[in-house]
Amino acid sequence: MRKYHFVLVVSLIIAALSFSGCGKQESPPQQAAPAEIPAAKTYEWKMVTTWPPNFPIFQEGVDRFAADVNTMSAGRLHIKVYAGGELVPPLQTFDAVSQGTVDIGHGAAYYWAGKIPAAQFFTAVPFGMNAQGMNAWLYGGGGWDLWRDIYAKHNLVPFPLGNTGVQMGGWFNKKIESVNDLKGLKMRIPGLGGKVFAKAGGTPVLLAGGEIYTSLERGNIDATEWVGPYHDERLGLYRAAKYYYYPGWQEPGPVLELIVNKNSYESLSNDLKKIIEVAAESSNIWMLSQFEAKNLEALHKLKEEHTVQVLPFPDDVIKALKGFTREVLEEHSATDPEFKRVYEAYSAFSKENDAWNALSEAAYQRARNLE
Repeated sequence: MRKYHFVLVVSLIIAALSFSGCGKQESPPQQAAPAEIPAAKTYEWKMVTTWPPNFPIFQEGVDRFAADVNTMSAGRLHIKVYAGGELVPPLQTFDAVSQGTVDIGHGAAYYWAGKIPAAQFFTAVPFGMNAQGMNAWLYGGGGWDLWRDIYAKHNLVPFPLGNTGVQMGGWFNKKIESVNDLKGLKMRIPGLGGKVFAKAGGTPVLLAGGEIYTSLERGNIDATEWVGPYHDERLGLYRAAKYYYYPGWQEPGPVLELIVNKNSYESLSNDLKKIIEVAAESSNIWMLSQFEAKNLEALHKLKEEHTVQVLPFPDDVIKALKGFTREVLEEHSATDPEFKRVYEAYSAFSKENDAWNALSEAAYQRARNLE
């Protein structure tokens, strides 16, 4: 009996201890305080342009780009935009960005023809591709890779950002009835178009947008091309010349460029780099769409309210200018290997683009016009 009693007592004690253990709440292991996440790095960039302050579409598109970057980056990349002349002279945009005086800029590649002759292909080629063709070449045909390669040695990363579509041929103080009427004229006309104009006997002049009207009004130049009806009417060019010619043989689809200092660009994280690319693409489409939507209404205003004479260049003039264009391109290719390299790439893509266009856009337009 004693043995049985002892066993019973021990069993009861063990059961009691087990029961009390089941209800015991153990303290959780002490956890280390969470690591402090460092704040995301932020950037304050300065951006300069070649355009006058508050300039419609051009400067608007740049402001839109900067705002998009700020929004998509949640404020990590803030870009302060300065119009031409507010921080640096308009035509010093390239140097300011290349040297790192500022981080980013906007203009047109043919403004830098004196530094990089081949850069002109990335704006416009006389009698070359229109906006649709240029976008196809840059985004889908290897043109952008060439552009980046050429600009890399100047410490720049380029992006397409804007296009005006086919421009007008320009404003003249006299009628152009033959190619001889171009001889001796001083005309604001940049890029390869200016070199073709020189072949025709004229004197090309490079002016920033803000200087054009005054120069034409004062007779410092005899003619000018600028953009198209929407911008030309707003700039008041009809007050300085009455003859408005088309088509814009010199700039059938001019691309505007965003240039970023390479060191500044490489300092960014991959997501911020992608934000710049996507924001540039968005404003590229937006700017072209604005011009396409507004040019015709402005042209009616020029003709009806300002009695501008809108005239086509005579066929003989166009044929002569096309011949001069071939001469200019071939002469530059013979002396500049980089120019030749880009010319060959541009020409090869343009030929394919023209062949497809003949069966698509051009054929459709002919079909649409059938009565």
